[in-house]
Amino acid sequence: MQRCNLKISVTQLVWTRSQVWAETDILWECIPQLLLSVSPDGFIPITSLRLHVLMSDNAGNDTGIRSVPVFADIPAPTETLTTGTSSKTETPSDVNGCVVWHRKHLRTADHRALARAVADADIICPLFVFDPTFYDGDGLACDARIKFLHEAIDSLRQLYATAPTQLITHAASTSHDYLIEKTPVEPQQIPSSTDNPELNSDSASDKSLNTGRNDTDVSHSSPAESASASGLTIGYGDPVDILSHFADRGWSILTMATPTSRYGERRDNRVQSACGDALRFISGDGLIRDAEWSRVNWQEHITEWLASEQHTPGWTEDTPQFTISTGVTPSVIERAHDINPTKTMVPTGTHRAATTQLRAFVDRIGSYPRNISAPQDARTGTSGLSPYLNFGLLSIRQVYQYVNDAAPECRGRRMFTSRLIWNCHYNQKLADWAGWTDRAVNPVFEEFNADNHNPALVDAWKYGQTGFPMVDASMRCLRETGWLNFRMRAMCVSVFTHILQQPWWIGADWFHHHLIDSDVGINYTQWQSQAGLIGKPSQRVYNPRKQVRDHDPDGEWITKWVPELSALPAQYLPRPERTPLAVQSECDVIIGDDYPQPVVDFDACRETFWSRYERCRSEAARELARPEIAKRASFSGGYDAAQAIAQRYDVDESDDNSENIQLSFSEITTPDVDNNPTDKTTPGTTELAETTHNSSDSPVTPEESIISVPTGTGDHAGDPSPDDREAVSDAAHLSPTDMAESSVNDNTDTSSETDEQTTIETFNWWLIDVSTVHHQYEFSIPVVGNLISVSEAERVTGRSSWTECGFA
Repeated sequence: MQRCNLKISVTQLVWTRSQVWAETDILWECIPQLLLSVSPDGFIPITSLRLHVLMSDNAGNDTGIRSVPVFADIPAPTETLTTGTSSKTETPSDVNGCVVWHRKHLRTADHRALARAVADADIICPLFVFDPTFYDGDGLACDARIKFLHEAIDSLRQLYATAPTQLITHAASTSHDYLIEKTPVEPQQIPSSTDNPELNSDSASDKSLNTGRNDTDVSHSSPAESASASGLTIGYGDPVDILSHFADRGWSILTMATPTSRYGERRDNRVQSACGDALRFISGDGLIRDAEWSRVNWQEHITEWLASEQHTPGWTEDTPQFTISTGVTPSVIERAHDINPTKTMVPTGTHRAATTQLRAFVDRIGSYPRNISAPQDARTGTSGLSPYLNFGLLSIRQVYQYVNDAAPECRGRRMFTSRLIWNCHYNQKLADWAGWTDRAVNPVFEEFNADNHNPALVDAWKYGQTGFPMVDASMRCLRETGWLNFRMRAMCVSVFTHILQQPWWIGADWFHHHLIDSDVGINYTQWQSQAGLIGKPSQRVYNPRKQVRDHDPDGEWITKWVPELSALPAQYLPRPERTPLAVQSECDVIIGDDYPQPVVDFDACRETFWSRYERCRSEAARELARPEIAKRASFSGGYDAAQAIAQRYDVDESDDNSENIQLSFSEITTPDVDNNPTDKTTPGTTELAETTHNSSDSPVTPEESIISVPTGTGDHAGDPSPDDREAVSDAAHLSPTDMAESSVNDNTDTSSETDEQTTIETFNWWLIDVSTVHHQYEFSIPVVGNLISVSEAERVTGRSSWTECGFA
């Protein structure tokens, strides 16, 4: 055998059990046996090389899993048909083989890439590749979400195994036999058909939901049956390496285009570069790509797409479906990477579970509007479909059409289908600009709050120890279950970025790690929007005390997740630190010992935030006038909308004095104070990391403003943030009757906004001459236009006194 010498730096190789592990970007597959000897100069002469790449776990230990399938395991399309049992009669030169690479669209129904492959190719090979990159310490996915993915892959594998096609199976080389396992991922939480006969009913609604599975409940196969199911080729390793092998063997590759960022974007670019014209990304999710301004007529486009015909594979029993039996299963990957989920109440990631959940939700969709805001109601009152939509077990269009077909015409149906459009809205943002996960949309806010980074405050927020019970309950629920309803997510974002004033990306990554349903396009765009990083002036600051009064007045949610407060009377839960000492002693709940005091002074930090944010407003508006920034912000009105904002808010504020702070009218009218008329104490201003605590001998019942403004509950709960509200018009989905019911008849849909969330944009025109304001409220307000006198303010507001206006 001819000897060849190849010198490779020893630092790039690790000796493990007579094999070599290499970084995944050092990939060789040469001729047979591996013989290594380390030379004194630190290099390795390699003789008659076949360097077999092994994968390692986080600690660099050999997991025993090779990158599979290797090149030798992949036959050319011609070979699959000539050695298989297919009845196709084409000559070898005419055989067109197509790999369908699954990534997030983990289904067989309404899958445009699969439908096109079945229509155009002579033989298809469905493929999923477990990428070890997602299992390292920076994968930003908790074990529970990984487990959900694994269940979805096993369910998809069984869907393909029972598809009406002609299966052609090719075993991988014998060197991979040790990988073959008989322990597939088994669904644990969905009842079998024998437990609930209704799940196998032949109702019209069952038939109207096309999931791509046959009548057999493949999600409940026995372990042996599941292990033998071979409809899906499952690989492990760098997808670039594996897919390039298929391309080199003459296969074309189709995959669904998916909005992505960070590693996913780099991976897709690498795959495209390695495979060239053999790989095509198919747009089948309704999003607009490769357009100068994707938002032109966007809502009309997405509404038409949602109502259009689904992409159904036209396969028959004569359709050749090729599979390489690699022996890689989800359970093998779980053992190799020590996946050990600890979260509770996590849904099961199977197609059966997805369709069951959808049908159950349609049955209760009428109660959806009143269940969306309060977290204890939202847990079971909302759809629960977001994890299945995120991983693509169901498509947005499947759900949209099924709900419209099977649900009665009602306000709940209109509200829910509008939220499906918002799902597309946020993913369109990520498709327009992949930087949402790493960079502020508006460069003015690129390092906003970075100079305030306080690890102690970050940890208090992460682990539910802030001293704000509604925040702490939400953050503990997130860590324990991987779930949180929209309103509580928005509140926690607001507290993190506006009150604790911490860098947004730290919190966004924490959410993305823990949420089972975390969709990159929704999580990061919502974080930036809620944090105010777009540059539009509309801005919410949530008050977690009011959230208690509005959405957990009896303390059901708080005491479930913050049990140390369970003995405290519910009237003290909005502000436990103001519980009279006698009550604390009687309840044996000592604030400061059993439960922390607030880590910051809410009111002082809110004012500090408004001051800092206001200073950036004009510069941020100017940035939006730049086409590059306007495009990444993905406004529904396109560049014209960005220019209008810039023209409206780009004000010459040459006086940069610290006293020029614009406050919202709600901040001036509704101080969060006791009802005790003898107590004139106002919150003190403290530094960010300091806290002042006021005690009182009487319960605290914060005074509500008489000015009533819709808060976003009910119809508007779960809406896009103020920066995106105009992107999807409510008029297209909610009738005037619905809106009237929302603001008048439904008690869950109306409340006073002023103590809960303050905004700049909503109250821009309330510019009062502060010299006339009662001495108790000495605010400085910047001059924008003419000052409004006391008499003018009374004329505009129709209030007859400052007391009636809420100033005294």
